[in-house]
Amino acid sequence: MASTKKLFKALTRRGPHRVLRGDLAFAGLPGVVYTPESGMNLPGIAFGHDWLASGQRYNGTLEHLASWGIVAAAPDTETSLAPSVLNLAFDLGTTLDIIAGVRLGPGKISVHPTKLGVAGHGFGGSAAVFTAAGMPGRLKAVAALFPTVSRPGAVEPAAALQTPGLILADPGDPMSLRSNAVELARAWKPATLRAVNKVTAGGLVEGRRLARVLKMPGEDKGTQKIVRALLTGYLLHELTGDKTYREFSDREAILPKTEVMDPFSDDPVDLENKVVAMLKP
Repeated sequence: MASTKKLFKALTRRGPHRVLRGDLAFAGLPGVVYTPESGMNLPGIAFGHDWLASGQRYNGTLEHLASWGIVAAAPDTETSLAPSVLNLAFDLGTTLDIIAGVRLGPGKISVHPTKLGVAGHGFGGSAAVFTAAGMPGRLKAVAALFPTVSRPGAVEPAAALQTPGLILADPGDPMSLRSNAVELARAWKPATLRAVNKVTAGGLVEGRRLARVLKMPGEDKGTQKIVRALLTGYLLHELTGDKTYREFSDREAILPKTEVMDPFSDDPVDLENKVVAMLKP
């Protein structure tokens, strides 16, 4: 069996499948869907975008997942300055219903209703938690990638989740005022919290966006490469049961570029220091 390091390296590159791109609007929901060229009973996920982004800003990540055999779709809703986390969560659930309920592509692609998951970045990470809480027993995996706080907060629904989860945090700012990664991990018992080295929490978003004007982090290719590999390996194991990738969802495993964080360890950053860090230019 290939080592985890070799598997990680392979997962940073495109997978073996040719990829098709489609439009969720055919089913009445703005958004995009990427699929392998063919395949029946495939795994599928819905992906939630960060604040001031959209599903279109994750095309490379969605395409990457599809190249590894995972149908990946993202709604283009709640893109305003004041989005609703509950509305985005509902739309993520609708997205899953769409991809699992219809034949995709030229009729040679289908998603199995028991191989579903949800993932999200930043604001979309919290929305993904709400989606999972609203679909008890239907999802096999949830991934919150550098999740951020929302109103209402996602910690309470996270406490009720029995679904396995992966939470990624930026080690440079895991306890910032915007991040709720640690708080989610404390409440969400089946979840694993991993700090990812040499990344920028906002770097997963592709292309230019309004957030650049607000001096927020922009696109970072290194972050995208690392996160795509970790997410793909995790989903391949949780959604398909492929034991080749079991260490990507094992909280005891040592994965490249990451380390497991204990959410209950003493917090070395007090509230005052967090505020000061947020106010620095």
